[in-house]
Amino acid sequence: MDGKILLVDDEKDIVDLMEEVLRQDGFRFIKKAYTGMEALQLCKEFEPDIVVLDIMLPDSNGIDVCRKIREFSICSILFLSSKNEDVDKILGLSSGGDDYITKPFSPREIVFRIKAQLRRQQYHTDFQPLEKSMITAGPLSLDKESCRIYKDGNEISLTGREFLLLSYFMENADKIISKEHLYEHVWGEYSVICDNTIMVHIRHLREKIEDSPSNPRQLITVKGLGYKLKKRID
Repeated sequence: MDGKILLVDDEKDIVDLMEEVLRQDGFRFIKKAYTGMEALQLCKEFEPDIVVLDIMLPDSNGIDVCRKIREFSICSILFLSSKNEDVDKILGLSSGGDDYITKPFSPREIVFRIKAQLRRQQYHTDFQPLEKSMITAGPLSLDKESCRIYKDGNEISLTGREFLLLSYFMENADKIISKEHLYEHVWGEYSVICDNTIMVHIRHLREKIEDSPSNPRQLITVKGLGYKLKKRID
């Protein structure tokens, strides 16, 4: 395993036991700290992927250490504590922790939870779409993968041409789009249509996306230039 692990506990026997079990499981990059101050310093120098952090430390509270770590690092933080009360777990997780383990614990449980956090980190690293699949403009959202458009979370029923028209507006939100551009990009540059065709489709779209179609606030007409879909509605 290539993850970098920082173990923080003032009980040396516990830290040594966790290190031994982790190394047996293939972890190579492990650092140890016994105080909150050491933990913060090592976090900055070592830049660990995972911090196993005891809540009760001799010089500070693990909760406070966690909050300070969160000021400069997004590493996963697993709390260790002898307290098993729900309020303590909530406090630990709300301070920026990712997991909470109560003492006494099985060393194998630590390994399992560390691996789970590393898998989660790897998933987020690997999953990098080439382009955004979701586009938003005001109350509208376009899911490019499923070819669906929603208003306030509710799917809008659109014809094929209406979908092409509205999705083109959303991809070019806040830009003034001339009728000529709409002809070319939505109908195709060799299509033979008239201005009235555009106007009819715009009216139908407004009936589906505007609260007051006769007084549009999002899909507006820019006199003499074309149309514009606002990304934000005033």
